[in-house]
Amino acid sequence: MNGIAAASSNAWAHGGTMSREEMPAHAAQPGGDKLHTIRLTVNGQLQTLQVPSNAVLLDVVREQLQLTGTKKGCDLGQCGACTLHVNGVAINSCLSLAVMHDGDSITTVEGLQRNGMLHPVQQAFWEHDAFQCGYCTPGQMMSAVALLNDQCIGTDDASVREAMSGNICRCGAYKNILAAIQDARTKTGGAG
Repeated sequence: MNGIAAASSNAWAHGGTMSREEMPAHAAQPGGDKLHTIRLTVNGQLQTLQVPSNAVLLDVVREQLQLTGTKKGCDLGQCGACTLHVNGVAINSCLSLAVMHDGDSITTVEGLQRNGMLHPVQQAFWEHDAFQCGYCTPGQMMSAVALLNDQCIGTDDASVREAMSGNICRCGAYKNILAAIQDARTKTGGAG
């Protein structure tokens, strides 16, 4: 019996599928890939995970860690809904394999708040009604925090618009998003 058959035979016998937790760590994944152990510090908490080589970071964060604030939008790196920070740098997590981040520090939108207090960017988005449906909002906030921390990005509205151009808001709340970012800049002294 090959690894795929061994890993799934119990599930087939019961007419269902095995969850990742039920699957033996040595079990082969589709394509003959074994699970890899990775360690991530996510929102300040060390996490040890078993992931296949082809597991996308976005899916690992949402499905294994149950941190569902980070959204899956286009799955092509074009909308920014999946933006999170890896070692302080904003990335499109839908384009990044989880195994590439072994040992990295990851911050999701859930990790922005401190001690129950909203991050200044989160507070500014709330105060400026910088969202409508809210689907893009976590990615918008993560990009906003990154741009406020990047001293190479200008403080004028045009520079902020350019820096945020990788985040799409299908509802068109751009004016309020810009106002929120500029307000957060004044309240934080420019640092996110």
